[in-house]
Amino acid sequence: MNSLAIFGITAAAIFGLATALAGNAQAAENLIYTGNGDLAAAQPLLERGDIVGAQVVYNWRALEPEKGEYDFSAIERDLEQTGRLGKKLFIQVQDRFFSPEARNIPDYVLQGPEYGGGLVPQVDHPGEGKAAAYGWTTMQWNPAVRARYQALLKALAMRFDGKVAGVNLPETAIDIDMKADRTGFSCDAYFDAELENLSVARQAFASSKVVQYVNFWPCEWENDHNYMGRLFELAAAQGIGLGGPDIVPWRKGQMKNSYPFFNQYKGKLEFVVMAVQEPTLTYKNDKTGKPFTKDEFTAFATDYLGVDAIFWSVETPWLKQ
Repeated sequence: MNSLAIFGITAAAIFGLATALAGNAQAAENLIYTGNGDLAAAQPLLERGDIVGAQVVYNWRALEPEKGEYDFSAIERDLEQTGRLGKKLFIQVQDRFFSPEARNIPDYVLQGPEYGGGLVPQVDHPGEGKAAAYGWTTMQWNPAVRARYQALLKALAMRFDGKVAGVNLPETAIDIDMKADRTGFSCDAYFDAELENLSVARQAFASSKVVQYVNFWPCEWENDHNYMGRLFELAAAQGIGLGGPDIVPWRKGQMKNSYPFFNQYKGKLEFVVMAVQEPTLTYKNDKTGKPFTKDEFTAFATDYLGVDAIFWSVETPWLKQ
């Protein structure tokens, strides 16, 4: 048999194997994503046959109005709605916020001297030497603050473990003015605090999935502190799910941070879920000059990132069709 024929058989075999593998790839489940109090209005979307559930974001303040006194009525309400429809519910326990007015942690954490104010401004830099606050992040590197947040996670697990499909912790990215910081922040302290919270959540929720959103780590680029590497290693070893707030195919910033790790760990993580939130919808495909389509989001999410589920904003165009 000549070399051309041998090559032909080899190419055909490779093509057949690739086709078979592609055919066996499991499609990502589709869920909607919304905020506390908004799920009832989204019921028509939730009733769709191609939507298997919802992720709802609940801020810390709403869940713990007084120290050690919890109000989970909003989760109970949403769990009743999703359960009645035979759908899943994921809950996100939010401790960082993206407007100057949103200081949504309990008053006792804001006011107690042991908590140091509880929040620190998130900032951007619109001009040289200037920083403008655009939101807040909880000082998880403060042990007293972190202990109270972990108490909330444990209380949620006592009530909802096995009832909700999963709980996820917010994105790892924060942007604070480190030069002006007087709260004891350090890159390592923040990283260690986030991993501690995640481990506590994993231990508390024995049945429901536990997911950490990860996109960037402060002080790190291209894993130069091995924060990203250590997180993915921990997640794979402890049965922790990972995900992120944005699917933006091949975006340079993400490709220098979390995305390559999702690709490297395809099939090795307990669960992978990514979101298409409102800002994500504004990004455009460089090749077409148009916003990414559902198929483009989904193809990148499943083929490159290894995503099991996608949380779609209720503003997503294809959901309105």
